[in-house]
Amino acid sequence: MISTLRLNLLRIPYAIMAIGQFLVTWPGVISHPIAPVLGGAAAHSLLAGIGAIAVLGLRYPLKMLPILLFEILWKFIFLGFYALPLWRSGQMDPDSWENIWPCFIIAIFFPLIPWRYVWTTFVTAKGEPWK
Repeated sequence: MISTLRLNLLRIPYAIMAIGQFLVTWPGVISHPIAPVLGGAAAHSLLAGIGAIAVLGLRYPLKMLPILLFEILWKFIFLGFYALPLWRSGQMDPDSWENIWPCFIIAIFFPLIPWRYVWTTFVTAKGEPWK
């Protein structure tokens, strides 16, 4: 059983995700120039969708844990496989730092997640039948 305090603390990352994407990503999604669709547009759409669905995490913090885990995982992958090699090679520039710094917010997510619940619910629990 997860305490009410723990549930309320778990709502913090969802609020950060929702507010952050509303302030950063949605303005560009709503008013973008009509131009060829490139990878950046797809990435912005994905982030806007994650921010929008994070609002559900405010109401259902445990049920929406997969979206929070996805957020942590993609940022961890980005930091570990893109940012770290760039930093280690001494090739970091201001534009790279501007994209990398916001990813460090996941550091505050880790202690807020009920990891035992994640383990028992998503890793060791019996899966749903295939047929």
